Amino acid sequence: MVKTNPFVSSQARKVRKSYFNAKKDAKHVAMSAPLSKELQEANGIKRLPIRRDDEVMIFSGRMQNRTGKVTAVKLSEMRIYVDTFTTEKINGQAVSFPVHPSNVVITKLKMDKARKNLIELRRLGRDQILAKLGHKKQ
Repeated sequence: MVKTNPFVSSQARKVRKSYFNAKKDAKHVAMSAPLSKELQEANGIKRLPIRRDDEVMIFSGRMQNRTGKVTAVKLSEMRIYVDTFTTEKINGQAVSFPVHPSNVVITKLKMDKARKNLIELRRLGRDQILAKLGHKKQ
């Protein structure tokens, strides 16, 4: 396979190193998840970074088709914790189960002023790109 971009490594060890040693702002963007079909139609965008108090549904893995509210977002671990995704320790104590954000779909957003601005900026940017390509606005 021919490498097309000389500035991007194709070595697994270097890709893993850059993934785990990434800066906080890059990790925040990587912690994005797709929106549900209803939210995509309502907001005009497909993905958003996950925040605390968003409601998500897991669509792959052993906790498939369960929904819950995000209780924590750990950038250092690149994982999210959801209130209904728990596992039990040997002593019977319930512990939150870490989930990678690529395995969930955001079903309900916690809206605040900053998030509304982010969605509006992304929607405007997408509309401008589509206009340049000659697509009609929906």
